[in-house]
Amino acid sequence: MAVFLSYIFLGLSLAAPIGPINAAQLDRGIKNGFWHAWLIGIGSVAADFLYMLVVYFGVVNFLHTPFVKAFLWSFGFFVLLYTGIESLLGAGKISSSSRKTDDSYLKTFFTGFFMALSNPLTILFWLGIYGSVLAKTAQTVDHAHLVLYSIAIFIGLTLWDVSMAALASSFRRYLTDKLLIGISCLSGLSLIGFGLYFGWEAIKILLL
Repeated sequence: MAVFLSYIFLGLSLAAPIGPINAAQLDRGIKNGFWHAWLIGIGSVAADFLYMLVVYFGVVNFLHTPFVKAFLWSFGFFVLLYTGIESLLGAGKISSSSRKTDDSYLKTFFTGFFMALSNPLTILFWLGIYGSVLAKTAQTVDHAHLVLYSIAIFIGLTLWDVSMAALASSFRRYLTDKLLIGISCLSGLSLIGFGLYFGWEAIKILLL
């Protein structure tokens, strides 16, 4: 049981570092409430699941090629820049008494999915952390335990997403309109900043 809990904690640790997903969850939670913030996280977890499968089945060499890395950095640049600008443009429309949004649940889900899928830092997490844990664990336990511990990691990821969504949506109840707009602007700028960083990394790969 202690080992299972340690893998849940590992999932929490993977999700906790401040990054574009957390910034997007904060922004959507403030603007649209719990479900939109949670769906950003669920989309991210779905992308994490794909990368976990890639690592689990050993298809990692493909991700190391310069073309794929440059494509992911570039794709991440456009996704984050678009989301950040959209956040800034929509900041002035926020009202503490209104939760209406033009974004569907499906669009929100895929926003989180593509943000995580195009994030090379996500790949590094799964290759570096999950890959090494998988290699070490496989030496001492059977296949069923590997699957069980992988599920524990996803429980940790999901717990973090629910907590972030609840925190972000509760902010909306207690903040004034000006503060809501200010936080949304900061989230948008944060996403744009991450996007520019991704773009710079893509340029460095292409120029090498």
